[in-house]
Amino acid sequence: MKTVYTCFPGGKHKALTMSYDDGRPEDRRLVELFNEYGIRGTFNLNSGLTRDGRILKEEWKELYRGHEVACHTMMHPTIARCPDEQILQQVLEDRRRLEAVLGVPVRGLAYPNGSVNDRITKMLPYAGIRYGRTVHSTFGFEMPDDWMRWDPTVHHNHPDFLKLAKSFTELFKTQYLYLMYVWGHSYEFGQADNWEVMEEFCRLTGRREDTWYATNIEIADYMDAAARLQVSVSADFAFNPSAQEVWIRVEDIDHPDEAPGIVCCKGGEVTRL
Repeated sequence: MKTVYTCFPGGKHKALTMSYDDGRPEDRRLVELFNEYGIRGTFNLNSGLTRDGRILKEEWKELYRGHEVACHTMMHPTIARCPDEQILQQVLEDRRRLEAVLGVPVRGLAYPNGSVNDRITKMLPYAGIRYGRTVHSTFGFEMPDDWMRWDPTVHHNHPDFLKLAKSFTELFKTQYLYLMYVWGHSYEFGQADNWEVMEEFCRLTGRREDTWYATNIEIADYMDAAARLQVSVSADFAFNPSAQEVWIRVEDIDHPDEAPGIVCCKGGEVTRL
């Protein structure tokens, strides 16, 4: 009898993603640091506030190349206080303006001021939003149960930030999927004069062979594809109806001495396991 586990790309069981809000000039230094260590993440922009000490739209495409740009609403209102029409306008207009510059669909959202309720989460899929990031830290490494209330692991200014990072690097049990999700605002490093904290984090967690470095939307899309994988009852073969590759770990409990197999299930194909 076989047991099948979902893996991250490459057969990995750990993923790291970052999420930074507001599109401030300090993003330039943060992106440079991420790129140096192979770390990738999501930058959440307010397209209507580009003259308010923000990075101008002419720089978005090149600066954030290799990362994700997501919505943060057009004007950063506390949207739980807004009428439905205003919420949709803030999100859709932000999407429209970002997409016009970037040339790709924008499908993620970081809630401005952490403002979210059930009314908002129910309407956002109709505005083309795939996930919404909150400001509530879990201090853990679990995958989200609700993509529209995607709680991060920790803010970078929390006293346990580097301690959590070290714990993440030491995780080894491959029967679990682990995700470390860091969030914040790049201008906070200047306010606290603590860029060395993020530099140490990147040195500690970057360019590790056991970790998948991904944007927020890549993780959501990958897990969607993994959920659609069709595995036979005997676990002898699997059909992947998605275009995206899905990686799995196959263990044969009747032969416990054999090493588990890491299998890539290519899009549109049946794969023998």
